[in-house]
Amino acid sequence: MSHSVTKKRENHRKVAEYSNTRAYSETGPQSTRNSHLDAAALVGKLSAYARKNKTRRALWEYDNIIRSLYLLDYIDSPPLRQNVQRALNRGENYHQLHRAVSYANFGKLRFRTEYEQHLWGECSRLLTNCIIAYNATILSHRLAHKERSGDASGAARLTRVSPVAWQHINLYGRYEFRKAPETIDLPALIQQLDQIPVPPDLAV
Repeated sequence: MSHSVTKKRENHRKVAEYSNTRAYSETGPQSTRNSHLDAAALVGKLSAYARKNKTRRALWEYDNIIRSLYLLDYIDSPPLRQNVQRALNRGENYHQLHRAVSYANFGKLRFRTEYEQHLWGECSRLLTNCIIAYNATILSHRLAHKERSGDASGAARLTRVSPVAWQHINLYGRYEFRKAPETIDLPALIQQLDQIPVPPDLAV
């Protein structure tokens, strides 16, 4: 019983100590509410404290409360779990697209130096982001077209389609960036795509 009372008193002291951090942020030379630099300085200062520092331990306990509340919401809320899983799937889809782009040339690596390796990685990320931007542009124009035409159900399904896709992209061949690019006729492309219904299994 005494151990439980002592533990509760210790927790109350930790929570009460949290007011020190609020006082610092509100009365400092520049409020952390208006300056990211001061917030970073505060975190750096607290990280440099000893592990038994009261203010630092109070912040750690506060973080435990936030995480506990989130876990309880995650357990009790099916929509939250679905949203988290959807976000994880999108991240995994991005990595799959990045691997598909990097695997061009049958996965053979042609760099010899660390700089060339870095350049290879940056180029693959650039192409990956270009594909996503291209898909997102098409989806945005198609969504606007469906909204203008009054197709509410089609627009709702379209909002759930991920721009991370590459089945329609030819990843093999030679990329030439010195030639003048051909302009893509987006209105005509949207008209063609509008004839194709959005399958429910494309929604993510």
